[in-house]
Amino acid sequence: MTPITILSVVVGYFALLLLISYFTGRKADNKGFFVGNKQSPWYVVAFGMVGASLSGVTFISVPGWVKSIDFTYMQMVLGYMLGYIVVANILLPLYYKLNLTSIYTYLDGRFGKASYKTGASFFLLSRTIGASFRLFLMANVLQITVFDAWGVPFAVTVLITILLIWLYTFKGGIKTIVWTDTLQTLFMLLAVGVSIFLIMDKLNLNISGLTNMISESEYSQVFVFDDWQSKQNFFKQFFTGAFITIVMTGLDQDMMQKNLSCKNLAEAKKNIYWYGFAFIPANLLFLVLGALLLIFAQHEGIAIPERGDDLFPLLATQYLGPVVSLFFLVGLMAAAYSSADSALTSLTTSFTVDILDADESDEARTRKLRRQSHLLFSALLLVVIMIFRAINDDSVIAAIFTVAGYTYGPLLGLYAFGLFTKLQVKDKLVPVIAILSPIICYILKYNSMDWFGITIGFELLMINGALTYIGLFFIKK
Repeated sequence: MTPITILSVVVGYFALLLLISYFTGRKADNKGFFVGNKQSPWYVVAFGMVGASLSGVTFISVPGWVKSIDFTYMQMVLGYMLGYIVVANILLPLYYKLNLTSIYTYLDGRFGKASYKTGASFFLLSRTIGASFRLFLMANVLQITVFDAWGVPFAVTVLITILLIWLYTFKGGIKTIVWTDTLQTLFMLLAVGVSIFLIMDKLNLNISGLTNMISESEYSQVFVFDDWQSKQNFFKQFFTGAFITIVMTGLDQDMMQKNLSCKNLAEAKKNIYWYGFAFIPANLLFLVLGALLLIFAQHEGIAIPERGDDLFPLLATQYLGPVVSLFFLVGLMAAAYSSADSALTSLTTSFTVDILDADESDEARTRKLRRQSHLLFSALLLVVIMIFRAINDDSVIAAIFTVAGYTYGPLLGLYAFGLFTKLQVKDKLVPVIAILSPIICYILKYNSMDWFGITIGFELLMINGALTYIGLFFIKK
């Protein structure tokens, strides 16, 4: 595709999002921005959350994983379902009972102000880095495919990207996001579906032929029960998947804010169950696409890229024709922006409510603080993206992204301690425990082979939460 074609697609895409934001955000007040006036239809929230979870990183990475781990990622996806059951039956009833706008307000009532600020700060740190990283990937694609040819600096590309997100979220917030995420989920799944269909057509396959080809290929393994050392061991993957869902959905303001916009607890639960079930076939689609891409590359004698993340972009833009290339661009935009726009809204909400202590009964002051926070985090995303660009080292960026992931462990430990014990803690010492736990985990992970003869993988999240939980016992009153 030519730069003009790509730019036209991007402009048209954002025009549609701005149109949706115009109709959804016209009369939005603070309650509309924060929790959608609790009027969001559960089925719209459920469908949109699929896209928000399947970020731009997932859109590019999951198909590429098939090369190295086959279909074993489905073990973790099945574990997600257990996590959604926990979220629906333990966390959601708590949030609705307390009528929360920010889920971290629970920590204030349970432990005290320091614990509350610690939980919110860890979320803000993790989400800022995560959202910036995803937007960095998207802005990089736009820079390479469009703006480099026109001599536009990368900073301007990023500024335009964030400005467009700011424009369609600053009025309606979650009231708008619920609907834009639905549209973007549709585009993302369409992109995957169309890509699969067109590759099947090139390989002269029907559904039966596709199933047989993948099942007979070297990539068909789903379960690993016999190798306890493997990172892909079923029990490691399944239970890690469950805990990832609990922390990255149930303890994440971004994901829970959409659930709290449902009319009542019953509808919020219904949303979680349907969203959880929908996540299984959605991820399976990405893995089927990955297997097809690898089979197509072998069939055509195309060298398979060393990095799995390069597989889908390379084949979509150079070997599968303009239609797949177009849908790849639209799908990548949908994946990146459905994650980034809700992140910006949740960051704004958490900072306004948790850090600035906005009084929601004071509509004018809260609106002013909310808009200032929205602008602040838009600027912060720009700065962090430019830092990623300046580093320009995949290993360093991956390390930063991994460290940000450690911040969910202390949240897991805090909420588990609060929910499953009646003990009180020395509130002022909670930040110390929350900082020490991920540091210890980082040391354990990078020395695990030398010290214990094993490799620690995603299960680090559970270890992190357990260390926080144990640490809270040491500072109990």
